[in-house]
Amino acid sequence: MKLEISAELKYAILGPGTFILNIQALRTPRQTVLEESLVIDPYIKTEELSGDQKENRLIRLEVEQTGNITITYKAIVDNFFRETDHTEGSTISIGKLDNSILPYLYPSRYCQSDKLFRFANTKFGNIKNPYVQVLALTDWIYHNVVYSSGSTNSQTSAYDTVTELAGVCRDFAHLGIALCRALSIPARYFTGYAYKLVPADFHACFEAYLGNEWVLFDATRLVPLNGIVKIATGRDAADTAIASIFGNIEGREINVTCKLMDNEFEPFFYSNEKLKGLSYE
Repeated sequence: MKLEISAELKYAILGPGTFILNIQALRTPRQTVLEESLVIDPYIKTEELSGDQKENRLIRLEVEQTGNITITYKAIVDNFFRETDHTEGSTISIGKLDNSILPYLYPSRYCQSDKLFRFANTKFGNIKNPYVQVLALTDWIYHNVVYSSGSTNSQTSAYDTVTELAGVCRDFAHLGIALCRALSIPARYFTGYAYKLVPADFHACFEAYLGNEWVLFDATRLVPLNGIVKIATGRDAADTAIASIFGNIEGREINVTCKLMDNEFEPFFYSNEKLKGLSYE
């Protein structure tokens, strides 16, 4: 499935500073970047970085002159996803998990799974199958947390969300991750471009590690699960920020698009009756 994506970021440079941007489509075995371009206006030399686990593609650029800057990224991405069903699967012993998976079991800045241990186990601990547990907690978030733009900020954590029962996609993802980890299920934050998201923006959801693979879940149900382009994964939003800015720089405008190029295939939304687990790796 081919998707055309773009991001335009505009900033006012008030003094010297550094950008670390995380807006490029990730290259994975099931996500191929067919073509892409990055334009900085006015031109500034950039440096591409990657995380230790190849979980993101970072762009670093340093600015010296004051004025306005526009950063435009465009790409065509070919995605292949696989439907997964782990309803008959068994729990993987933590002792047999690969070392790279273990960090996604621990509490993190925005996902205080230790504080939600009692809540998670009271609500979902009686469910024996981990895949069904994740489906149940995802449904609980969807039905009990109100999606409300502007109701939270960059400091809001999963613990705050389960208390206030309101948030945006970032908060829904953090809560899903925290509840998974409280149930000893590795989970990680997932950010990307999303088809049919209204209004268009970057989107956050989460992946749970089930049956030796990462499976995608979205408690907001705002977009088709099979219409997402992965940008990055991490422990939480702190690892996957779209833009980390150091210096006297002000954000002015962000425009994001994600368009379907394969007219013969239309991504569809997953309902309660349909399989909701998809793997992008």
